[in-house]
Amino acid sequence: MKTFGGPAIFLDRDDINTDEIIPAKYLTEISKMALKPHLLEDLLLDGKPFASRSLAMQKAQVVIARANFGCGSSREHAVWAFEVNDITVVIAQSFARIFRQNMFNCGILAIELPEEEIVSLFGMTGNITVKVDIAGGEMTAVSDDPKQSGLTFSFTLNLFDRDLVSAGGWLAFADKNY
Repeated sequence: MKTFGGPAIFLDRDDINTDEIIPAKYLTEISKMALKPHLLEDLLLDGKPFASRSLAMQKAQVVIARANFGCGSSREHAVWAFEVNDITVVIAQSFARIFRQNMFNCGILAIELPEEEIVSLFGMTGNITVKVDIAGGEMTAVSDDPKQSGLTFSFTLNLFDRDLVSAGGWLAFADKNY
């Protein structure tokens, strides 16, 4: 079974769209790996370019964002860019419907949390690591700041999405079940 969680990166904005996740100029690439260096390179946070090639981003396995994550076009390339960068979990208040399903189809966990819980996560200090228990429906965020206590939240997944992501995505699920 795939492991979900790891070091987290925070994208403090609503409505991060698929063009910001992977710019359209890279959609002609013929391999997923060609997308890897371009993840989030056009993202602006507070009007400033996001440091998409920072060490923190390179180590990240979890993305935490605000509402309506993955809006825009329904291209799978945006999810593939996360996949080849070893992002296993995206946590947000809400996701664009097709983007969310593409995540499960590629074996990436999409966790939706209420706004107040997202606000609590953004209020944490230090370097944050997220641990996920899919079977138990819980995620825990832990800081390396000794003054900061961890936060644990429950989430729900329908059985099919849980099975998809646990298998590693649609292709692995189909190989196992059909």
